[in-house]
Amino acid sequence: MHFTDRTDAGRRLAAALAATPDAQDAVVVALPRGGVPVAAEVATALGAPLDVCVIRKVGVPGQPELAMGAVGEDGARVVNQTVVDAAGVTPGQFAAVEARERAELARRAAAYRAGRPPVPLAGRTVLVVDDGVATGSSALAACRMVRARGASRVVLAVPVAPHDWTSRLAGAADAFVAVHTPSRFLAVGEFYQDFRQTTDDEVLAALDRADRPHRPAVDVHELAFPTGPAAVAVPEHAVGVVLFAHGSGSGRDSPRNRRVAERLHREGLATVLFDLLTPREATDRWKVFDPGLLGGRLAEATRTVRGRPPLAGLPFGYFGASTGAAAALWAAAEPDAEPGAIVSRGGRPDLARARLPLVTAPTLLIVGGADEDVVELNRQARSELRCESALQVVPGAGHLFEEPGALETVADLAAQWFARYLTIRQSGGDRAEH
Repeated sequence: MHFTDRTDAGRRLAAALAATPDAQDAVVVALPRGGVPVAAEVATALGAPLDVCVIRKVGVPGQPELAMGAVGEDGARVVNQTVVDAAGVTPGQFAAVEARERAELARRAAAYRAGRPPVPLAGRTVLVVDDGVATGSSALAACRMVRARGASRVVLAVPVAPHDWTSRLAGAADAFVAVHTPSRFLAVGEFYQDFRQTTDDEVLAALDRADRPHRPAVDVHELAFPTGPAAVAVPEHAVGVVLFAHGSGSGRDSPRNRRVAERLHREGLATVLFDLLTPREATDRWKVFDPGLLGGRLAEATRTVRGRPPLAGLPFGYFGASTGAAAALWAAAEPDAEPGAIVSRGGRPDLARARLPLVTAPTLLIVGGADEDVVELNRQARSELRCESALQVVPGAGHLFEEPGALETVADLAAQWFARYLTIRQSGGDRAEH
């Protein structure tokens, strides 16, 4: 039996799984990269959520396709001692390959998740899907990982595997499903007509398609401000609204802030992205660094937003980037402002130093670890705040958080902060103490 490609294999595997009781209310977890297009077909056919379980094969030096082990997220680790001994691999050689693969694992995990929170596995049946099983090291690591995340039942499902694969992996999963288990087995690729390497872009596209039915419905429209149109996005059953104050050289079309906004929508938070300056004003460096002007514009925009349905009456917060953070803090100190929370990304809170002691909203300062001067400015600013506050340094990140996974970390931190304080504010509960 040969599969045309991974899509064909995924459809056949989905048909095999649909006939089992495990297909009901399951979560599909794919092993990137090759397992993702297979798993995407399974998830679509079963109407199940799709997530990834990032595993990296630890290959024998000089024979990288021969697995002597595997490593995964959450510290999962498998060593195939039989292969290690047969290949004469020393502990030092194994450690060197493992370190390299863990670095690549971290990069891919950050890229593939792209701000998506992991699908909860606790108490669920989890279908672990790959494009095939050879030695089984990666599959074993994946099964261990999903069990550690609370899966109540683990099913390992692949299009093709050796005839004795269930005995090799006995105990790794509660059930095993394979479309084809040939007695002669050399490599997974020999059973595919098209076994080209899956790219990162293909992985992201498959995850994005699978994620769409599970995203909150978001109503997007424009609102007229004196500085230009504002992009307003309101998810169903919004619990709060966040106004974005952009920094120098940025605006409402900033891809970084849009990615953060998308993450906030998952928490039921509406977002308003607009420009604090007109295009002509943005060329004037004095205005770009004038916190009074920027903060005043943000305060005006806040009054407009708070008076427009469906945002009227919702608790609100500010997300400020770079000089926009100074605008957010300046506006927050206005007597009638009372934002529920503030988040600063790579901000310049020092520009609003005169008003820092007047800010009462819980404030989170996020800075890249490699942005050393700004880290120090934020430490000094935090010491002058009298409100609840926290400083989060993202290791290795620069001012724009362009490093793999850095912006996703920012988005997650911001979402958690706003969800915590704006939800509390809406419910009328007391704010938790740090």
